[in-house]
Amino acid sequence: MLDDLTAAREQMAFSLGFHIIFAVLGVGMPWLMLWAEWRGLRTGDGRWTALARRWSKAVAVLFAVGAVSGTVLSVEFGILWPEFMARFGSAFGISFTLESFAFFIEAIFLALYLYGWDRLSPRAHLLCGIPVALGGVGSAVFVTTANAWMNGPVGLVQGPDGELVSTEPLGPFLAPTAGPQVVHMVLAAFMCTGLAVAAVYATAMLRDPSKRDGYHRRGFAAGAVMGLGLAVPQAVVGDWASRVVAEYQPAKFAAMEGLEQTTEGAPFSFGPWEIPNLLSLLLKFDPNARITGLDVVPPADRPPAGITHLAFEVMIGIGVALIALAAYAARAWYRDRQRGARPTDRRELLIAMAVAGPLPFVALIAGWIVTEVGRQPWIVYQVMRTPEALTSQTGLETYFYVTIVVYLALSVALVAILRRIAAGPHPAPDRVLETRDRHRAFSDQRH
Repeated sequence: MLDDLTAAREQMAFSLGFHIIFAVLGVGMPWLMLWAEWRGLRTGDGRWTALARRWSKAVAVLFAVGAVSGTVLSVEFGILWPEFMARFGSAFGISFTLESFAFFIEAIFLALYLYGWDRLSPRAHLLCGIPVALGGVGSAVFVTTANAWMNGPVGLVQGPDGELVSTEPLGPFLAPTAGPQVVHMVLAAFMCTGLAVAAVYATAMLRDPSKRDGYHRRGFAAGAVMGLGLAVPQAVVGDWASRVVAEYQPAKFAAMEGLEQTTEGAPFSFGPWEIPNLLSLLLKFDPNARITGLDVVPPADRPPAGITHLAFEVMIGIGVALIALAAYAARAWYRDRQRGARPTDRRELLIAMAVAGPLPFVALIAGWIVTEVGRQPWIVYQVMRTPEALTSQTGLETYFYVTIVVYLALSVALVAILRRIAAGPHPAPDRVLETRDRHRAFSDQRH
């Protein structure tokens, strides 16, 4: 049996974990879709246009699922955490207001894009896709700023009884944690999308060597470049985020690093390995610098260190593995180009990309565990504790189990739909001629 607080937290974690997987695909897929359509118009290659058409169907499905699961999350905030919403809703309301505008812009132009393939001019159709891509990124940015404010609240003026007297209107955007969280999240969305797409085409080519054709190679390459190309920048942003956490949330940072005692010359621990003085060197550029541990934090204010540290290690390990894979893929592409060969002829590369597909999603979930569990016991860092925000309603365990059943059913239906889209017919040669005609029209309009 789960107590109400545990059930509420588990329900939010499960709902967020479900939503975030499809939300990040909804952020990244429109950019791949636009790139493929633009390439088709520029080159007259119908295989790029065929990819864009197929990916647009996936975008529509992902948008629908993301909208539904995101709405469920919004409702859960009000049902499970009414004290939190009543007290601090005005503090980050601007984030959700702007997210609503981004959502509606994305929905409107997605409808125009989907129904305009054969009804709009090539240029107008391509331009309709730009607000879709920007709206998806905007939604991710605005929602992340709300979470960043919870990790680093600013602009709050409270009365003697804890009531909220005034707030900074742009507080979510001025939070010290906003910058790294937003950039880290957007890059993660692009990496998840790119590697998921590359894994789909890599798996298809492994199962059927006859599919190592131009259509599948282009889909594979577009996803691989997006996913692996951001591996190093994401590591740099992750380092930035860790430094901000160390400055503004030292308890979370100590839990992330598994540092129980405040230490001069703190070691860096990863799994069974420990490198002396490395944490101090990485954080303060001084191997003997003093790093705050959990011992200086009152026991009631300490986050769960075990799961936070494990999730942080998982995220780092996957990040390092993807950087190594990016280096290997770049080397394979360069060497094969010199020899006139194709990287997709390398079975080992296809296997590696197929295996890598789920990894950024695991890292994404691990990162959110670090962010959310590492903030405990606070729902608003050092302002409001999580139990204080909980509803007085009982029987929350039932809601949790019903949510699991509904989301599992939705997942099965979604996977079936996406598999059906992926199994559709491939482009015929006459599609190349049609796209070349559209490209000529595109060029005529431009000039």
